[in-house]
Amino acid sequence: MIVSVRHTTTFRYEPAVRESIMEVRLHPRSDGDQRCLKFNLKVEPATNVMQYSDFAGNIVHHFDIAAAHSQVIVTAESTVEVQTAPAPRVSDCGDWSDLDAQAAGGDFWEMLCPSHFARNTPRLENLAKELGCERRGNPLALLTEVNAAIYKMFAYVPRSTKVDSPIDEALEARQGVCQDFAHIMIALVRQLNIPCRYVSGYMFHRDDSDVDRSLEGASHAWCEALVPRLGWVAFDPTNNLVGGDRHIRVAIGRDYADVPPTRGVYKGEAQSELSVAVTVSPADKSAPEKVMPVFVVRSSPPKLRSVAVRTEQEQQQQQ
Repeated sequence: MIVSVRHTTTFRYEPAVRESIMEVRLHPRSDGDQRCLKFNLKVEPATNVMQYSDFAGNIVHHFDIAAAHSQVIVTAESTVEVQTAPAPRVSDCGDWSDLDAQAAGGDFWEMLCPSHFARNTPRLENLAKELGCERRGNPLALLTEVNAAIYKMFAYVPRSTKVDSPIDEALEARQGVCQDFAHIMIALVRQLNIPCRYVSGYMFHRDDSDVDRSLEGASHAWCEALVPRLGWVAFDPTNNLVGGDRHIRVAIGRDYADVPPTRGVYKGEAQSELSVAVTVSPADKSAPEKVMPVFVVRSSPPKLRSVAVRTEQEQQQQQ
């Protein structure tokens, strides 16, 4: 399957700001069953865009707009080939001793330790007891069970949490978005000594036959757990999916803090507005020229006029 992705992020400022420095993680990965065939990043106002690879091998673009401006538009266009793989089977999975041997023999400690958004709390411990989240049976069977349980126990409610919300907010309300559900699952399974990582990307919504809760027109998030003999397997608790035949992977990390689609700062005392529009379509079909943003985030200007530098980081919540 070959898909085209267009991700447009627009920042507007009132009044104009003096400078913006930003980094973006919007370049799909080329590994596993996925290949990024083409990628183009356009920034307005025009500026010099540079790139590097971070600790997890994600491609990061960064730029500095050093003149006054009232808006920044970042448009990433990709063509990605995703190989359709059969769903993982319990009969093909190793046991817990195989998992421990694999985890001990590789460099997985970063995906085993608590991280900024995926850490243990009393509410998480209560959920683990409620789910009976302990080592039993087969690793793949248990992970599939936890994935399905989060889907059933938590309501998907867009904008019910914020981009920097701790997992306790979703745990208390029993509702959230894909970012929250991924963090909850990661925190649960890491306590079982299963390496687990956060994945930022997109979901391909084919037609009405796919019963997906995640929003079409926004970026998406899920997690990948290390399964013995099968490698990294995708678990999407938002949509109760195992395997990633409709998931386009952009970046991986310990949690969202490692892989925000956009992160940066600006100089000025402006009120800012962020809007995001995403389209994922078959490569042989033309995408619409203009797509309405799925969500808009507004922020007030700093209360103290002496504050000259304003952060834009982590404003683009993954729905």
